[in-house]
Amino acid sequence: MTHDLVTTLGPLLTAEASAEACFSGSEPGDLEQAVWLRLLERLQADGPPRDPQGWLRKAVRAEARRSRRTTRRERPYGTEPADDLRPGPEQLALTAARHRALRDAVRRLPGRCPRLMEALLSPRDLTYREIAGELGISQGSLGPERSRCLGCLRRLLAPEVAAREARG
Repeated sequence: MTHDLVTTLGPLLTAEASAEACFSGSEPGDLEQAVWLRLLERLQADGPPRDPQGWLRKAVRAEARRSRRTTRRERPYGTEPADDLRPGPEQLALTAARHRALRDAVRRLPGRCPRLMEALLSPRDLTYREIAGELGISQGSLGPERSRCLGCLRRLLAPEVAAREARG
């Protein structure tokens, strides 16, 4: 009986929900789903309606009215709740893990590279002249040394990075 009712009422429900959706502020599929749920509840409680088509039309209109009332009462958030500008705990944990992996890899670099990379990553934002002075090397050799160290760092991190980001 339920299968026959669903098969019989399906096209009518689609048409009625499409007609009412534009005035209710909801999607036709949402209205259809709500009415199917009402029908199942009705079948469980009272059995099938005597006039299924009439019942369906009334149910669609009732759901459309309910949707309109809900839409009128809803207010948008002042700010987006899932604001990407403020990182959540997951983002903070992932960023901290990436920073730890970077610092660990920097410590494993050969020669002067750990000191050079620490100076480049310093929150003090040192100039090339200041870095060269701290490391006791000429400012002109700092660029080639930095390039060599970054190459070593890239090779160290390559196995630890799941997917490389596009560079450009």
